[in-house]
This record gives sequence, C-alpha cells and structure tokens, in this order.
Amino acid sequence: MYKREHRSWVKHLDFTILDMLCLELAYALAYIIRLGMDNEYMNEQYRRLAVMLIMIDICVVFFSESYKSILRRSNTQELSSVVIHVSTIVAGVLVYMYLTKQSQIFARQIMLMYWAFSIMFEFVGRSLLKKFLKHKMMNGRNLSAMIIVTTNELVEECLGEFEDLPYREFVVRGVVVVDNPRKGQVIRGVPVVANADDFFAYVKDNVVDEVFINGNTIASSQALADELLEMGVTVHFNLVHESKLMPNKVVEKCGKYMVLTSSMRIATPRQLLVKRLMDIVGGIIGLVITFLALLVFAPIIKIQSPGPVFFSQVRVGRNGRRFRCYKFRSMQVDAEERKQDLMESNEMSGLMFKMEDDPRIFPIGRFMRKYSIDELPQFWNILKGEMSLVGTRPPTEEECVAYEIRHRARLGIKPGLTGMWQVSGRNNITDFEEVVQLDTYYITNWSIALDVKILCKTIQVVLSGKGSM
Repeated sequence: MYKREHRSWVKHLDFTILDMLCLELAYALAYIIRLGMDNEYMNEQYRRLAVMLIMIDICVVFFSESYKSILRRSNTQELSSVVIHVSTIVAGVLVYMYLTKQSQIFARQIMLMYWAFSIMFEFVGRSLLKKFLKHKMMNGRNLSAMIIVTTNELVEECLGEFEDLPYREFVVRGVVVVDNPRKGQVIRGVPVVANADDFFAYVKDNVVDEVFINGNTIASSQALADELLEMGVTVHFNLVHESKLMPNKVVEKCGKYMVLTSSMRIATPRQLLVKRLMDIVGGIIGLVITFLALLVFAPIIKIQSPGPVFFSQVRVGRNGRRFRCYKFRSMQVDAEERKQDLMESNEMSGLMFKMEDDPRIFPIGRFMRKYSIDELPQFWNILKGEMSLVGTRPPTEEECVAYEIRHRARLGIKPGLTGMWQVSGRNNITDFEEVVQLDTYYITNWSIALDVKILCKTIQVVLSGKGSM
C-alpha cells in the first residue's frame, strides 16, 4: 500500500491544531492578566469570542497559504509568517466586534496582549514542531526504502538529483544499472545492489518499499513495472505513457522529478490516519483484555507445560521488515524443533504449516487456539505499529525465503491480527495460493469499511470458535 502525498490544507493539520492551541492559550493568559483568575468561558461575551477565534483561524488557514513550505522556512521567514497570520486573525476579530457592535465590551489591553502572546506562542510552538518533524523525516528508520533503476548513461545524473533533498519521505537504499554489470560498486555514495538479472531476487529478499524507474531503462519498462506491482512494490515512473498504467495511479513529485506513480492500492492520508487511530484504540483495549487473560491462563500454562508463558518469533512484516511477534504459548517448548518431524502430516499445500491434531499443543493451548486467545499479545505489536488490527497473516522467515515472486504481494501492507483469510473459513482452506488470492484481494480493495466488516466477522468467528487453527 502506498501513502499518497498530501494535496490540501489537511497536509499540515498538525500545525493547524498547534496554532489553535497557542491562540487559545494566549487568549486565556491575556484574560487572566487583565481580569483575574476567573475562567474566561464563564463570561458569555468572552466565551463567544473564544469560539470566534477558532472559527476565524480556520478561515484564515483555509483561504490563505499559512503553511506553504513551512518546513523550509528560516526563523526570520517563520516569524514574519506568524506575525501576518496572527495579525490577520486579530483584524478579523476587530471586524467581528464592529459588525456585532461589541467593541466596547472587550478590554483593549486583552486584545493587545493576545496579539503579542499569540505571536510568541505560535513562533515557539511551530519552531519546536518543525524541529521534531525534521528529525523524524531525516531519521532513516521512518523513511521508505527506495531503489532506483536506471541506465549506465543516466545513473550519475539521476542520483545527483536525489542528493541532499532537504526533506523527503524516502531514502535511496540502492541503485540498479540495467545495461552494465556494476553490482558491488558505489556511485555517488549509493551502492549498486543488483544487476538486471538478479534484481527481482533482491527485491524479494530485502526491504524495498518503492522503485523509481528512470526513463526507458530496459526494453519495456512497463514489463518491469508489472512484475514489481505484482510483488506489492510501489512504482514511480519517469516519462512513461499513462494509458498503460494500472487504475491506481497519481501524478506527483518524487524528489525533483514529476512522476506517474502506480501501486496496488493508493490510500489517502486521512484513510491511513483513521486506520492508525483504530489500531491505537484497539491496541489499548486489547492489552487490557490481554492482561486479564494473562491472570487466568498464565498459571494453567505453567502447570500443563513448564516454561515461558509467552512465545515470540521473528516474523516478516510490510515489505520485508522483520519484527518479533508475540503470542501466549500454546505448544510445548520444543515445538519448533519437532516441526520438521511432522511435515509429512501438513494439511496445507504450499508454504504454510497446518495440522488439525497437532501433538505439540497441550490441552489449554487447544482451548486458547479455538477462541484465538493465544493471539491476544499481538495487540502489543499493533500498538507499536508493527502490525494492524486488520491485514495479512505475517509469515515466518522460513516461509518468506521460499516465496515465489507472486507471493511477495502479501507483504505490501502491514500484517494484521485478523484478515480476509481468517474470516473466510480458514479451517477449510488448505491451499496457500488461495490465501495469497485473499490477501491480494484485500490489499487492492482495501477501505476503512472493509476493515470494519472484517473486524465484525472476526468477533463472530472468535465467539463461535469456528475456523480456528
């Protein structure tokens, strides 16, 4: 899944909310200094004015360019912008007072102090928020991993265009020169990570979120893009004919290039924000339930199978990111070592293991698995952002290594506690290819409504104990 670049005033919703808080704080402080500690909202006239300040600020932000290039502004430019922004709001307040004939009600000293405090609070607040955002954006852990695919003739120029971009949402992890075997070399500080013949193998086995195709790099750049899209990777085109691209496409800037971007699913920032808020709320509630379950099941686990209460295992998340997944232990402590001996009894055809009467599971473990209680500690992974409430099943490293190229599409989104496969009669699905189809359908048709639908079905499945593994 690809997060589309913000294209409206919502892009700087964080600065909008921060300014509102600063304006209200300045208003309250000015009121207290002039009229004492009485709450300004207890006075009807001043309460109405507090609401009008917010309304006027929203109008100023909506109809002006208060936050245009805000991250690139110097301190002097920011101070000038703050003065203009606050002064415009104060002017709007004065117009409101004049039209409603209330100018004699409000103390002039409050408005003067409000103007001064607002400038001070907004400037300090914006400066601190910008410092935080810049640090976050320049931190490689928070950036998408991009690979550039280009020719030997264009590689120097292309990499030069991506150098020293002040603020970006990606980092160039490597380059592929398709018409010259330069693997292992370093060009302008960027390693050549693969050649044309082993590029797909590199994408399958490494963290790659996006690929930038620079011009006509191979006989058919569209063929290359089609393969990458099937693997769940976001593709950026430079000068590629639009009519040949998938429906999920958008024209946007990538570095200093204007590109046509295509992905399995393009989500808006608002959609991803709502999904993340759902994960946070669900994660908090889930951890409370997990704690209660721990009090009940931990002693039983210890009695029936001495050893740790929790089981953790490295799983593969979005686009190849490794993370440690947590569960309540439902199997004997030597379960992983005994797995190879049971492979002949595997009921799944493909790259997953499933056995209905698995001898490694102890009695309370069967109960926990039937009602998915063993999955509850994954709410911690959800709260950390490694997983989502709804997504695809996170594969093990062993499974991922055996993936074919088409299977890689399952990694195009965060793994989930539940998903299409889990609510589609997972106990009756024995073909891994069917699992891949369900996961691919979920990614390409994702929406908040679909997540809500899957969550409702999950509750039904869990309470009935059907479809458990």
